[in-house]
Amino acid sequence: MSLVINNNLMAMNAARSLGTHYGALETSTRRLSSGLRITQASDDAAGLAVRELLRADVTSLQQGIRNANDAISMIQTADGALGVIDEKLIRMKELAMQASTGTYNSDQRLIIDSEYQAMASEITRIANSTDFNGIYLLNGNLSGATHSGSGLTSTGKLKVHFGSGNDCSEDYYYIQINTSTASALGVGMSATGANGRSISTQAMAQASLDVLQDAIISKDKIRANLGALQNRLENTVQVLEIQAENVQAAESRISDVDVATEMTEFVKNQILTQAAVSMLSQANSLPRMALSLIG
Repeated sequence: MSLVINNNLMAMNAARSLGTHYGALETSTRRLSSGLRITQASDDAAGLAVRELLRADVTSLQQGIRNANDAISMIQTADGALGVIDEKLIRMKELAMQASTGTYNSDQRLIIDSEYQAMASEITRIANSTDFNGIYLLNGNLSGATHSGSGLTSTGKLKVHFGSGNDCSEDYYYIQINTSTASALGVGMSATGANGRSISTQAMAQASLDVLQDAIISKDKIRANLGALQNRLENTVQVLEIQAENVQAAESRISDVDVATEMTEFVKNQILTQAAVSMLSQANSLPRMALSLIG
């Protein structure tokens, strides 16, 4: 190679190498500081696209877990209220049994019936006031056979959405809770049937026993259905947690940086950068050798 002054090719070569190694060093620094292998689209365009889809799935699954847990809390709220209604119905049957015997007179049966009516009123109050996040659970609001979410307020049975798509066989199912007011159960003065309205006479008390038995069975069916739904939701949460964990692991393998490997690259590029700087300094001093020939 000729000894020239105008074009220092050695310095140009050293500068190009310096730029290459410094750029690689910058990339390693960015990855190590962020913990991500892909910090911008140019790092891995295809990997970035896959990663973002996986991230969307992970966040959707995590929200689905929260949705399912919220539904479990709602079911527990309804079941707790139904447990109190259960106690009232059992007390009402006890009172009906008491009024059915002939050892009480009419005044005493009226006193017994006053408590009977009070229990019925309390059942209706509980059913009408039990709500979860403003959604009334036992007043018939969720007893509809069909669901409509087209309006600002959904109607009919409640949809629990936990999947990342919109497939009814995979991503959601419904919670339907029948009405649990005293009139719906057929007891108390608000009942439409002739029996179960009052126990003020011996005959009415005796006739109320079968109605109260049916009311307890109806309430038990609601609680059993809620219990089955809760078990199903708990199993759903377990599956969603496993899915979210596996999808997160897949996203990590694509996105996260291997610190050991990247640190090796960082040290290598750091050494090469330092070497390029030193060689550039030496190359820049080479044209001075021409002065010794001139002088």
